[in-house]
Formats: sequence, structure tokens, C-alpha cells
Amino acid sequence: MMTEKETATEKIITDSMANPSPAKSMGEPGITPLSPSHTQQNDTDQVPSGPSFVVVVAIDFGTTSSGYAYAFTKEPECIHTMRRWEGGDPGVSNQKTPTTILLTPDRKFHSFGYAARDFYHDLDPSESKQWLYLEKFKMKLHTTANLSIDTDLHAANGKRVKALDIFAYALAFFKEQALKELSDQTGGDFDNNDVRWVITVPAIWKMPAKQFMREAAYKSGLVSRENPEQLIIALEPEAASIYCRKLRLHQMVDLGTHTTQNGCSPTENVGSGMTQVSPGHAKENVRRNRQSRTFLVENVIGELWAELEEGDRYVVVDCGGGTVDLTVHQIRLPEGHLKELYKASGGPYGSIGIDYEFEKLLCKIFGQDFIDQFKIKRPAAWVDLMIAFESRKRAAAPERTNPLNINLPFSFIDYYKKFRGHSVEHALRKSNVDFVKWSSQGMLRMSPDAMNSLFKPTIDHIIQHLTELFEKPEVSDIKFLFLVGGFAESLLLQQAVQDMLQGRSRIIIPHDVGLTILKGAVLFGLDPSIIKVRRSPLTYGVGVLNRFVEGKHPPEKLLVKDGTRWCTDVLDIFIAADQSVALGEMVKRSYTPAKPSQQVIVIHVYCSEKEKAGFISEPGVRKCGTLRLDVSGTESTAPRREIQTHMQFGDTEIRAMAVDVSTGRTVKASIDFLSH
Repeated sequence: MMTEKETATEKIITDSMANPSPAKSMGEPGITPLSPSHTQQNDTDQVPSGPSFVVVVAIDFGTTSSGYAYAFTKEPECIHTMRRWEGGDPGVSNQKTPTTILLTPDRKFHSFGYAARDFYHDLDPSESKQWLYLEKFKMKLHTTANLSIDTDLHAANGKRVKALDIFAYALAFFKEQALKELSDQTGGDFDNNDVRWVITVPAIWKMPAKQFMREAAYKSGLVSRENPEQLIIALEPEAASIYCRKLRLHQMVDLGTHTTQNGCSPTENVGSGMTQVSPGHAKENVRRNRQSRTFLVENVIGELWAELEEGDRYVVVDCGGGTVDLTVHQIRLPEGHLKELYKASGGPYGSIGIDYEFEKLLCKIFGQDFIDQFKIKRPAAWVDLMIAFESRKRAAAPERTNPLNINLPFSFIDYYKKFRGHSVEHALRKSNVDFVKWSSQGMLRMSPDAMNSLFKPTIDHIIQHLTELFEKPEVSDIKFLFLVGGFAESLLLQQAVQDMLQGRSRIIIPHDVGLTILKGAVLFGLDPSIIKVRRSPLTYGVGVLNRFVEGKHPPEKLLVKDGTRWCTDVLDIFIAADQSVALGEMVKRSYTPAKPSQQVIVIHVYCSEKEKAGFISEPGVRKCGTLRLDVSGTESTAPRREIQTHMQFGDTEIRAMAVDVSTGRTVKASIDFLSH
């Protein structure tokens, strides 16, 4: 996912030199620092603005649902969200479409979203086993420790497919939908080169996952490798933060006030897009909003923002389907630029955790062996059951007293009888799960406590994380907490956050909370320089040889080369984890080849989660990129050849380049986080 500038620069030369000394160097040492080692310069003024685009299209590729929105650069205050999708679910508003994809038995793309789900559902069971249906697959990028271009996903029928293909198919689908809509709107064929694409990813994703998204975008034809600037990878909570600046009072609910506002109590369902006006009026408003898909974002700063002063801090808690992302921002006036105060944190605590708890409950009642079999043998019926659960899940609320009914598909009841030889009802009686009953209409009746207990582990994780975050010194005195993302609609989650904060900061929930990130991503694409300071999630540096100093360097790192004593595997740090970096900040270092006759200079870039690391051989330090500079055929008159490495930080991705100073030859490399 790197553009050329993001390449990580490491300067170790892969000229496998003979090692006559005791040291076994990891990095085939090739470069040694020229002093002075560290020059740092802030190139913010020279960040190229890049080509001008006619329109910005943002894709929110979510774990459970996805969508796109766009704005023309000529009218940046009009954000259009996509057309309504065919085939929504009862009881669930469908501004986005489910992140589900269907491939034909010969692995060709068939459909996405509701269309994929409905088609799959209508297939004959014997046929549906041949088709490849995938859902909730985005989390694989977060949970796979050694993510690579070859990482696999499992379809519902158990067959394996390449993750890169699936992500590329999905992005190609959104590209086609968006271009079609833009063509209809402008009355001609809309050219993809006129689009700046923005794809949102969780801020807590590691570099390999972000790069994976970029690779999928290249493969899908969204953008080409030759023009990487056409795609911006945006961080979800940052996008939400940008949108929240624009909020007007009638576009959000303030949980902090606890008063009835204009006749609407704050506990009314936030997700329904309730504006704070009298109930009769509110219904009318909701009707109007549903028809229109264009949101006017005022150029003025919203009223809430007007209360913020220089240095004020706020937290954005982005609760999605897969992950929960927490970002702490501080306001910098006069332009209202944002500064990240604490590196993004969070974890896999999204709303699909509740689905897993429901599945665990079913395993407890009907047996793990049966559920595993049922999912493979009747994959479409399993999808049905989870859809039925989804709409009931949304009805869970703290004060609820009546039970929630979940329809069991007929094939579940039928298959269970064949599998076990007794009825579903019998299983429920025998299971000792007393808060789930059987209703004669073929439903599971769950008491409100039973439903709430499915939420508990996920919500506990989020609250624990928030509690830890609020104990950090950088996170003291938080004025607002913005709760965004689809899971933020959950009244149980809202209540838990309120109980934890006990009035320490105001909790703000935007209406259309599920579209907050999408709208913010469009605003970010229109002005990517809005976030001026970020925190580096990792330490980055390159591997070098240093002159060996007795007593300072470990003896096992001694390498004697042509009579010179070197210390191998030294990590020359460019930037440390959690260090503040300005947008476009450039760190430059100069190196010289350890062996003057070298034809190719290879610089390896390393990263680590630790702030301080001395050697590339330490645990937790891994190679994440390589810069190769061909210096053959360019004889240098200088006594020592100088190779400069530049790494640019502060963006959502890292760029790197190496320059042969005597010839001016440069190499831009992407830091490859996927192949090492």
C-alpha cells in the first residue's frame, strides 16, 4: 500500500561479502553512516499537491457492511452517498450493503452485497455447495500474523480462495458502481483518471494490512502502480474526526446532557436519524432524509467545534463490525488542524464478536459437531439464521423486558432431527441453558438478559480499553468523546460508555452514525493535509555497519574486513515508535558503501514496536523493506561515494528513497511489508 514516497529505506548492501570474522552478519553489511548522521528537515511546504481530480470517491470497505460516497471538487460541501441498494433487510436500514461476495463454481466474480446474499440464498442446496460465498472476511487482514500476497480465505463451503482476489473483486465492484453513477450524473462516460479514490482502513491495522489494501486496489484496476497518488489510504477514526468537526447540533445526540431536547429524549433510537425536534416533526424529517442521498456539509465549523479552544482534546471511538479504533486528537487553531496526541489503539472488539457469542451459545445447546456440519452442509440456511439474529441483535437495549424471538430456518430443525435423532425442542430442554426457550412457532425465545450477555464480552473489552486509555497522561482532560461506526448505534454500548465516563467528558453520537466515516473520508480526500501531526506506530530504521568500539559494542558483533573492525547489524533509527511526526516530515541520512567497488547498494529498512532498539538482530525487529540502488557504470571522483536515504513520515503510509549524490541517480522504493 505504499506509494513510491512511502518506501522504507534501508541501507544494507546485499553484496554477500565474505565474512572472515566471528560475526555472522544478518544483513550482508554494505553501508556505513557518514557523519553527521542525522539531518532532519521539514518539507511540508514542498509536498506536491498532485494532479487535480474532478471528484473524490471514498470507499468504506467494512467488516459487516460497505459503501461509497463522493463529492465533486467544485462543490466540496455536497457529499453524495450511493444509490439505494436493492434487497435490504427487514428492520435494518440499508445505506450500506453487506460485505458479502459470491463467486461462481469456477471462481469468477458473480455478485456483491445484497445481490450476492439473495442469489446464494435462492440456489438449490445441492448447487449452493459448489458456489463460493464469503462474508466478514476483512478481519483476516487484522488477525493474520504473517500476512502476505498469498494469504487464503475460506468460503462458506470450506473451499480456499486467495484473499487478494476477493479484495480486488470487491474494489472492482465499487469502482464499477461509482463510475456508473458518476456517468449517469454527468451525462457522459466518466473517466477513472478524474477520480481520486480513498479507501478507509482501521487506524490500528499494521503496515502489511494497509499495503495489502493498496495491492488489491492495483489488482482491481482502481488505480495503477504508475500513479499511486490517485489512491489515498485513510484511517477510519481520522475520517470520523474530520466529519465530526462539521456537525451541527441538530445532526447529533449529546448523551452528556441527559435532558429532553425539544421534546425528544436522548434515549430515543439514535440510529434512526432522529433529529432533535418534536416527535411528529421528527418522523417527517426522517422520511425526507431517507429520500435524499446528498448531505450538505457546511463550510462553517459546527457549533460543537466552536466550543473548542486551542489545545482542547477529544477522543474518537470508532466501533465497527470488526475492530474498535480509538484516536486522540488535539485542536490546532486558527485553521483547526488536528494533531494526534496518542498513537491509535484498539483491537478486534467489533460487533461481530456478538455473532461469535451467539454461535457459541448455539454450540452449547446443539453441540459443536452439529453446528460445524450444518454450516458446511446447509451454508445458505446458516446465513439466513445469522441474518435473523442480526435484526434481533439491533433490538437489544438496557431497559428491554420482553423476550427476543429468533426464527430458526426449517432446514435447521429438519437437519438437527436427522443428525441427532431427536428434536430441537428436546435439545433446548436438555441443555440447561435456561434463558433460551423454544416457542411453538419455530423460534428461539431469548430473554433480554440472555441477549445482553452475548454483548458483554465485546463491550467489556471496549470499556477496558477506554479505561486504560483515559489513564494515560496524554489523554487527560478530554472534552468530547465521539462514538461513531455502526456498532455505536447499540444502546447497550452507549450505556456502558456513559457508566464508565461518569460525566468526565461529553459523549456525542452523530446521526447516521454508520455513514460518519464515509463522509469524513470524502472530506479527507478533498484535503489530505488537514491532519498535521501523527504519532508513528512503529520505530523505523536501516541496518548499517559502525566502527567497532571496544567496551561499547558486543564482541559477537565484531566483523573484521580488510583490516577494518566493524560492528555489524546496527539499527540506525530514523524515527521512534510514538514519536510525533509532522505531515510530510522528511528524515535524511548519508551513508557510504563499506566496499568502494560495490556495483549495487542495497539498503534494508527495519521496523519494531519497541521505541529503542540497538540492533537488527533483536527480538521484535523485522525487515520491512528494501531499497536497491544500482551504481554500476558511474565512476565517482569523490574519495567516498555518498548515498543519501530519505524517509518521509506523517502520512498514513511511509515513503522512502535513496540518492547517489555524485550522479544524482535516485531510486524510490516502496517498503514492502508483505513479502518478508
